[in-house]
Amino acid sequence: MKMAQDAYIYGGLRTPFAKVGGALASERPDDLAALVISAMIDSAPKLSVEQSGEAVGEVILGNANGAGEENRNVARMAWLLAGGPVNVPASTVNRLCGSSLDAAITGARQVALGETDVVLAGGVESMSRAPWVLPKTERPYPLKNLELVNSSLGWRLINDQMPEEWTVSLGEATEQLRERYGISRERQDQFAAESHLQAGQAWADGHYETLTVTVPGVGLNRDETIRDGTSAEKLAGLKTVFRAHGGTVTAGNASPMNDGASAVWIGSERGSEILGQSPKARLAGWAASANEPQFFGYAPVDAANKALERAGVPWEEVGAVELNEAFAAQSLACLDAWGFGTELDPSIVNAWGGAIAIGHPLGASGTRVLATLAARMEHSGAKWGVGTLCIGVGQGLAVVLENVN
Repeated sequence: MKMAQDAYIYGGLRTPFAKVGGALASERPDDLAALVISAMIDSAPKLSVEQSGEAVGEVILGNANGAGEENRNVARMAWLLAGGPVNVPASTVNRLCGSSLDAAITGARQVALGETDVVLAGGVESMSRAPWVLPKTERPYPLKNLELVNSSLGWRLINDQMPEEWTVSLGEATEQLRERYGISRERQDQFAAESHLQAGQAWADGHYETLTVTVPGVGLNRDETIRDGTSAEKLAGLKTVFRAHGGTVTAGNASPMNDGASAVWIGSERGSEILGQSPKARLAGWAASANEPQFFGYAPVDAANKALERAGVPWEEVGAVELNEAFAAQSLACLDAWGFGTELDPSIVNAWGGAIAIGHPLGASGTRVLATLAARMEHSGAKWGVGTLCIGVGQGLAVVLENVN
């Protein structure tokens, strides 16, 4: 991918991810985002809040909801809440589960075009505090009943012109996907159990200590939804959620609903002088893809393939993969399509655990994936890495990183 100048990742931070109604349920999403922004500024040795007005070209945050306390451009609100200078512009993007990765890509484009040398990109989601909403009526006193809608996840206030097969629940869509690609319940439970065990081990080994920031006044020292000591056998005892008969998707082999925030520094080579940090990895390529809305879980296949093609890197040279685990079934379908377990080594995928264990606070997951990928590549020495997510309504997003160290 040819650019006017290269764009690099200079590090990232996130809160530990909490379960819905859990440790972060009392924290506003704009406050969570402001906390991570402040921590990112503190993490840059040569940057202060006062200096950031001249150094930071833009703040870009992803958010999938936008219906509650994070409304009115949460990126701008969080920057101001963090005490950032008023002259730094900010924008919020929404590509559902891929929102913060989209924010990072947008920032990389700005850097690549020479518009700025430093962008702060990230995302936030509080699925605990997402509001219930009512449709606005054409008349003051409607004669028909109105449906109260939970805005935290999935389709809501659906347009009647949308085909019914597109608007099934995310879980039912995953059941249809695993039927298409022959993904068994046993494989899903085994994959999910490994996610929990690897995430717990990664925390025990200290891999996440430099990637997370403590939320003041909250006793949350690691991701809240990791199940220590789980196994495929234990997960096999859980009831299916979306189909009473013949289903395979359970609460154990799907990502939970979560709260959290994350961010990364994106910069040019000159960004090293501004931040006082060495770059972790170069953004070598990226791509978006789209398919039928009900098969959203398979969209990372094309997105990652396109991103690798643009970067000029074959799958055989990839040494680290971060695939956001929305569901075990869709993750396995993607991995099968790429050849993991046959031509490619499955041990390079989500080696520090994935979203089934860590959690999936929609707007925050993309830069969680990106920062974790860069850290894993630094730790392992992998030359090339791929970070990718599936996105509701049939989209995928992927980024290719090159280890510059």
